[in-house]
Amino acid sequence: MTGKAGLSARRTQALHRLHARLAGLARPATGFVSQPEPRSIGHYARGRQLVAGNFLFSGHLIEAPGLQIWDIAIPDPAFEDEVQGFAWLDDLAAVGDAAARKKAQDWTWGWIARFGRGTGPGWTPDLTGRRIIRWINHALFLLNGLDRTATEAYYRALSRQTVFLSRRWHTAAPGLPRFEALTGLIYAGLALTGMERYVSRARAALARECAAEIDAEGGIPTRNPEELLEVFTLLIWAAQALAETGRRPGAAHLAAIERVAPTLRALRHADGGLARFHGGGRGLEGRLDQALADSGVKPAALTGLAMGFARLSGGRTSVIADAAPPPDGQASLSAHASTLAFELTSGRRAVIVSCGSGVPFGPDWRRAGRATASHSTLEIEGFSSSRLGGGGNEQLTDLAWVPLAEMGTDPSAARLDMSHEGWVETHGLTHTRHLVLTQDGRHLSGEDTLEAITPEDRRLFERVMNRTRFQGVQFMIRFHLHPDVDAAIDMGGAAVSLVLKSGELWIFRHSGGADLSLQPSVYLERGRLKPRPTRQIVLSATLQQTKARIGWTLAKAQDTPLAIRDLDRDDPAALA
Repeated sequence: MTGKAGLSARRTQALHRLHARLAGLARPATGFVSQPEPRSIGHYARGRQLVAGNFLFSGHLIEAPGLQIWDIAIPDPAFEDEVQGFAWLDDLAAVGDAAARKKAQDWTWGWIARFGRGTGPGWTPDLTGRRIIRWINHALFLLNGLDRTATEAYYRALSRQTVFLSRRWHTAAPGLPRFEALTGLIYAGLALTGMERYVSRARAALARECAAEIDAEGGIPTRNPEELLEVFTLLIWAAQALAETGRRPGAAHLAAIERVAPTLRALRHADGGLARFHGGGRGLEGRLDQALADSGVKPAALTGLAMGFARLSGGRTSVIADAAPPPDGQASLSAHASTLAFELTSGRRAVIVSCGSGVPFGPDWRRAGRATASHSTLEIEGFSSSRLGGGGNEQLTDLAWVPLAEMGTDPSAARLDMSHEGWVETHGLTHTRHLVLTQDGRHLSGEDTLEAITPEDRRLFERVMNRTRFQGVQFMIRFHLHPDVDAAIDMGGAAVSLVLKSGELWIFRHSGGADLSLQPSVYLERGRLKPRPTRQIVLSATLQQTKARIGWTLAKAQDTPLAIRDLDRDDPAALA
């Protein structure tokens, strides 16, 4: 960062360090008043990796058996944030044996010795909130077998972090960072002796954030489904902690939970994972089901869009499409140009996917993952439907406006009609997509139209044609496949057969007017060292008139054999 933004960030960090040191002057807690039940879910496989000395964070694997986590070389700030946030404590607790406890204790008290007096990079409100939640959740795991001196050091460090949060939570960025900070403050205020004075203000502040950041439809500005799940989980944890100590969460807090639950249900595929849009992944295995169960919000039919996404379902098949413009402003810093893209899941198997977030794999992959070409939709060659700002600006600009997004159902099928104007200003072209999923989930038909609609649009398109010497506008319709899908060109080049691990067979066909090919693609997944290679179906065509229409179908030709129970699922942590 440079200029005013860089100066502001340095000033904020200096104030964080000052308040972290001053927080040590407050009287420390001496024990727990009450302790919330451990609720954060860890990965056993990742925990075993940590015990073995394999540190996999933010797409980097550092093999350092015998080293403390604080002694390893830090490759980038994202890696450091994950280490300082202590979410890895969930993974060690998931293992739960003596070796895992020893690592957890050594690394926690190592942090206290090195950073506990207010130094180091972990003193930001969001990381402090995340760390406090884990320390309290796993207190029994951490304190088992330790002497009084170590226990007192633990309470002193927790107290300093609590006081720091009480003074600095408001400087966390709105959204997930501030929800983490406030939830951590509520946890500590309820759990630690002498810290109860912070609970009322934190409870009220959390309710205000719910009203400000969660809209009437239960969505958040970033439109990131996984981030919405993280926010929802924090709200559930805070509500449970308050209720267990006889306090009622704020009305806006409870109302936000009521709004978010049906939205998350609509964003969940048939396999239980979330749709992977705008920087989000599938979500930690089991977290969504647990949060929905804990919320107590009963399932209800949701009509219309959910946070700008449309969900079609039939039989064992789910289709989720991005039917709204991308986020704008600061909320677009991780947003993708994915307008009108869709994903399809059959039973426990993802079939059509988005490439996902490239953040763990470096800045080049991050930018590539945000492009329209990394999503299952139509792309004009060289132009995303929304564009990244120039000069290092990571916000999306020239956002694709969506004038049409209508859903409908009848006894035989569910339908979705949508269009965007992302290329009207550059080419005079509007993209319209129609999707129809049969009630039994065995047949998805689609139609993509690229058209210059108004007289002004047609004049602009003619200028584009003149510039290209009437070569036309090249466009592609992409269908990215999950890495577990075995794809092959079939029927003399007229179709693609897709075989799932479950044994299901799907056939992709198109109505002509485009060249069909199978091309390389990637599946970007957090928890792996590098992108997973996969393939994509591509329909390539050239627009030389003012309108092109291409139809296609994806139909199930063979079900999962009845004798097979489709239970085999990859664990990314075990395969990283």
